[in-house]
Amino acid sequence: MVFVSAHPVVQHQLVKLRDETTPPPEFRRLVRSLSLLLGHEATADLPTATGEVTTPLGQAPARRLADVVGIVPILRAGLGMADGLLELIPEAEVWHIGLFRDEATLRPTEYYNRFPARPRVTVAMLVDPMLATGGSAVRACEILKSAGVARLKLISLIAAPEGIACVERAMPDVAIHVGAVDERLTEVGFIYPGLGDAGDRQFATGGAHGAGGLVTGGHAAAEAGGSAAGSGIGSARS
Repeated sequence: MVFVSAHPVVQHQLVKLRDETTPPPEFRRLVRSLSLLLGHEATADLPTATGEVTTPLGQAPARRLADVVGIVPILRAGLGMADGLLELIPEAEVWHIGLFRDEATLRPTEYYNRFPARPRVTVAMLVDPMLATGGSAVRACEILKSAGVARLKLISLIAAPEGIACVERAMPDVAIHVGAVDERLTEVGFIYPGLGDAGDRQFATGGAHGAGGLVTGGHAAAEAGGSAAGSGIGSARS
């Protein structure tokens, strides 16, 4: 289940997000704004419970979210998206997952998570700006399901067809909401034409224009270390 946003404001803001001259403060603002817009679309089908609310003039019918919503950024690039979704659902719980690629097994490996001892979340919004190879998204979904979260939605700003196909094969029950689907992955697994390294561009840790050095078609090196050609998890090729 893939939902590509047709919202004109989403498409307008993606132009500036992709622009290599956009500085980190503006890039962070755009990530937050796009996440809020995509969050509106991703939460449109959440169930509600009916009731009443007391206004200054009397009783009014009310519909409240029936779910306990969790927002789960994949570190580090997903942090900016979590801020946008928190503006939409301030009462949501925020969990964190950190992943890197084990160079011996080539598998996504969890290096950090922060979940409650007794999770209450009934639906989780997994957020990562770039859905490239899909490896980190699939592993994060596995971790969340193991923690007892039955319903998941994945929200990304830009996706590659290969990453979408990977998630659909492994997690057919997970709805994928994206702002745009790009042309392809490069031979080293970067989204093309992409927007550069989403983590570096948010946090001003990359090269010129925050594009992660020589990489211009997708993500650069993985958050937990490694070269662009050898790493696949984190803000890199997610």
